[in-house]
Amino acid sequence: MVSTAMTVLGVDPGLTRCGVGVVRGSVGRPLDLVTVGVIRTPSDLDTARRLRLIEESLEVRVREHRPDVVAVERVFSQHNVRTVMGTAQASAVAMLVAARHGIAVHLHTPSEVKAAVTGSGRADKSQVGQMVARVLRLAEPPKPADAADALALAICHIWRGGASNRLERAVAAAAGGRR
Repeated sequence: MVSTAMTVLGVDPGLTRCGVGVVRGSVGRPLDLVTVGVIRTPSDLDTARRLRLIEESLEVRVREHRPDVVAVERVFSQHNVRTVMGTAQASAVAMLVAARHGIAVHLHTPSEVKAAVTGSGRADKSQVGQMVARVLRLAEPPKPADAADALALAICHIWRGGASNRLERAVAAAAGGRR
């Protein structure tokens, strides 16, 4: 059975820099970069306005690229509460935009993404960027790291999500055959 290509919008949430990248492909096939970028918001704006800028930019990307899935980095505890709050708020905005369009949202931990893309859950940002460039056949890693991280999220979801979907279909088919 050939797996169907999917379009995934990866979001590396952040209040100052929110990485966004769209990748299209399927498990076992070469993946294609559709678009990549970073949504930047001025630090002198109040949080509500910054979140609105992120929401508006994500809305444009969702309408333009019509992803099948939105993959968002799972927010993890950090020492700086202010940083984790902004990251969590930007993450929630990405989930809200996806939900508004009826798009499935999947959260992936940083170590899960690193392991999927590099083979090691302890890889550094440089290693992730290099592997993203290699997987997507780019001349160099996307800059800044937030952009590469967003693409890594999308790649991770295609590879891991695609495999999970195949397993779920196989289990469902096996259960259906036992009736």
